[in-house]
Amino acid sequence: MNLTDLLERTAEQTPVGPPPLDTLYAGAARRRHRRTAGLVAAVAVAAVIGASTLLTSRGPTAPVTSPTPAPAPPALRMVGFGHAAIAVPADWPTNKSQCGTPKQDTVLIDDPSAALFCGAFRPAGVESVELYYGRPRVDFRADEKFQIGGVPAERQRTTCSVSNYPKANTTTCGSTVSIPSLKVWFRADSSTSAAEVDRMLARIAIVPDRTGVPSFQSLRVDLNGPTGSAYAAVLRQVGLKSQIYTLRSPNYPPGEVLKVSPAPGTMLKPGTTVAVVVTS
Repeated sequence: MNLTDLLERTAEQTPVGPPPLDTLYAGAARRRHRRTAGLVAAVAVAAVIGASTLLTSRGPTAPVTSPTPAPAPPALRMVGFGHAAIAVPADWPTNKSQCGTPKQDTVLIDDPSAALFCGAFRPAGVESVELYYGRPRVDFRADEKFQIGGVPAERQRTTCSVSNYPKANTTTCGSTVSIPSLKVWFRADSSTSAAEVDRMLARIAIVPDRTGVPSFQSLRVDLNGPTGSAYAAVLRQVGLKSQIYTLRSPNYPPGEVLKVSPAPGTMLKPGTTVAVVVTS
């Protein structure tokens, strides 16, 4: 069995349960309940008025129409590192960007194109969430301190800027939330509005019964990635096991992590084994 088959089998055997989205849907359900209650009351009043009209008028009555049901909330999936995760639309792809700039709604995790330099701009109406693990970003400044599921968190104020790319004429807003104790960062950006940034960051949660596969690209020091043993230690910290496999690669120093399966950001049950491929 070659390495690719082994990784695929590992991913297939990984028990991944459904994301715990009950809490995220609770608020939407309460709002729908209030709206439905209001509609029921309005229909009841209309029914009384209509009955009086039938008793006093001989003209034709207006047809009765049912209230339009509230739209169902979008399907979501959880992505995260350790027990910190964020819910994103289930149909969002990963790393759909050009030189690190999203070209459509996407999740950014270890985006390989971010290391490239080219002229790229974000189109209007594009949302993205980026996950980052490990060291803090140099441009982060905490403007607000709060808690997520009882865990201290910090947030930078949402700011907006106009693209200087010729003829782009788009305004992009963004903000970052840090959970220092878990070494996890969530960045949300939107070329729709600042309100979209707030909406996306409101979906961050602490998930006790799942743990996300940490990024290994975020653990790079200078140009060198983490060794297999160093990354295995990080996996143990978040409650996951590791199985090390080697692969010949003359372009990397021995022992450096090349790939992990399941991919970083995948939410797993604690104790699940992650396949780690390192250079021999």
